[in-house]
Amino acid sequence: MTANADFAFRASARRTLDLEQQAVAALAAKLSDDFDHACQLILACQGRVVVTGMGKSGHIARKIAATLASTGTPAFFVHPGEASHGDLGMITPKDVVLALSNSGETSEVTALLPLLKRMGTPLVSMTGRPGSTLARHAEAHLDAGVEREACPLDLAPTSSTTAALALGDALAVALLEARGFTAEEFALSHPGGSLGRRLLLKVEDLMHGGDRLPSVPLGSPLRDALLEITRQGLGFTCVVDGANRLVGVYTDGDLRRTLDQHGDLRPLRVDDVMTRGGKRVRPGMLAAEAVKIMEDNRITALAVVDDDDRPIGALHMHDLLSSGVI
Repeated sequence: MTANADFAFRASARRTLDLEQQAVAALAAKLSDDFDHACQLILACQGRVVVTGMGKSGHIARKIAATLASTGTPAFFVHPGEASHGDLGMITPKDVVLALSNSGETSEVTALLPLLKRMGTPLVSMTGRPGSTLARHAEAHLDAGVEREACPLDLAPTSSTTAALALGDALAVALLEARGFTAEEFALSHPGGSLGRRLLLKVEDLMHGGDRLPSVPLGSPLRDALLEITRQGLGFTCVVDGANRLVGVYTDGDLRRTLDQHGDLRPLRVDDVMTRGGKRVRPGMLAAEAVKIMEDNRITALAVVDDDDRPIGALHMHDLLSSGVI
């Protein structure tokens, strides 16, 4: 078969996207008490959610299982064909089975029904046919039916798999919100890559402390503050009182303002030109929170203080960039 050089590829793509968008939009009207019941069954589950499906539904089932597992609902995928040949031992009465089949009649999936009933394992089905065998034998049925596939032959699973995927996401998010799942809990299942770094790293993991902490006493000549900024290379210095508490900061930006306002810097003390108070963070704060403070205030560095407002570290935007937090 040869390709038609004049074929309207984008028109075909838009038609597909329109049909799939319509299929997803129609799901909201199909939500019923069964969706609530499915959520309640899963929330009460003392084991795991076992997601199964055959063919293209199996691919969607794998993704739903992964989404559930990463959002606070322990879940895994079992191939229905393998389940009938030994893998059924992975399923227990404490689990909940979520079975996907667009027709609701997939033989490898329906073959599991007597075994699940015998074990007493609750079944939630997701099909395109509420009157199908799988839907009728489930404790809760999620209707993912579509009017037609995006495939012009109305054969290849397209709109139906998109709808099932979206409904699986809706289920996962509803459960996430019901559990009060937090960003830190999400990060624990995503320790690798930039997402884990953004959510797990704390200020204390990235800050400069000890000899790298820029600091000058209140009353110091401005020259000493400038030398300290240059020596540490973090773009600012803390200014501390006699009890070593943070009373202000002096930054590269403050220096530019000082040069604009004063012709002679030699008689100035840091008290005269520093930013009093200054933005500060605690060591146990998430690094992502520190990023927001920097962005909101258009600054590139922060003092890190203990519970008594004594500086114990300094955090620079470069540290956040190099660590992958942003």
